[in-house]
Amino acid sequence: MKFQWKGVMPAVTTKFTEDDKLDVKMFQKNIKAQMDAGVHGIVLGGSLGEASTLMEDEKERLIKETAAIVLGRIPVIMTIAEQATKVAIKTVQSAEKCGADGLMVLPPMRYRATDRETIVYFKEIAKSTSLPIMIYNNPVDYKIEVTPDMFEELLEIKNIGAVKESTRDVINIGRLRNKFGDRLKILTGVDPLALESLLLGADGWVAGLVCAFPAETVAIYELAKVGRVKEATEIYRWFLPLLELDISPQLVQNIKLAEVATGIGTENVRPPRLKLQGAERERVLEVIKKGLRSRPELPSYKT
Repeated sequence: MKFQWKGVMPAVTTKFTEDDKLDVKMFQKNIKAQMDAGVHGIVLGGSLGEASTLMEDEKERLIKETAAIVLGRIPVIMTIAEQATKVAIKTVQSAEKCGADGLMVLPPMRYRATDRETIVYFKEIAKSTSLPIMIYNNPVDYKIEVTPDMFEELLEIKNIGAVKESTRDVINIGRLRNKFGDRLKILTGVDPLALESLLLGADGWVAGLVCAFPAETVAIYELAKVGRVKEATEIYRWFLPLLELDISPQLVQNIKLAEVATGIGTENVRPPRLKLQGAERERVLEVIKKGLRSRPELPSYKT
């Protein structure tokens, strides 16, 4: 497999049983659905994957299970989201040993690091491994922005080569492309801005609602990239109310409800998260039901 930071890479949810253990059977079902739809990589243990609640052995098992399904056909990406540099490096080494092909690295968690501290943190992690690295740039949720000037320094490290661009400022795609050309691969990380980002030159999409709607997500990407913009736009407009479920503090619960509706997930979450209740649950379910009622017939997109 030739590793490339491009295409649709689902930030998959972590499946749990009612008694709070890994639901490996449902996890396998979902990953196989992603593969059947034609995704280009799998991202494990991100925010949507409830990373902060996972034990070390659970992370290792998720990597091994995914690697056993994809069999080297697409890369398996593990998220690194830790508080201490030495813990992050240990997690990297474990991920590499278990079969991860690449890493998505978040800035230091909980501590609002300075620019210098953030750069050193990323560099130390990158120097500890030969795996390709994508930096997750999400100042909206994590309060640390990786600026173009910071990327200039980070790209001195040869295995740092991509960004998950989640600033929600689509102009930033042009800024990064103008400054770095193809030296820095750009993957959009905001579902409701995905098509705009792809048309502005993003190389890929680290997606959320793909967990429930893999074929529609991949179709938008493939159609957009070959210039079939009208067809991509029609699917995207249908998809938009669902995609907006991704930009919520309860994105995990929202997307797991969508997975239930499409038959490739459960709504079990790990505390302190709880299943949605009341009016908010009904609102989310209505968005999902409305989307399913008008679900479009997809054009041929795999070729």
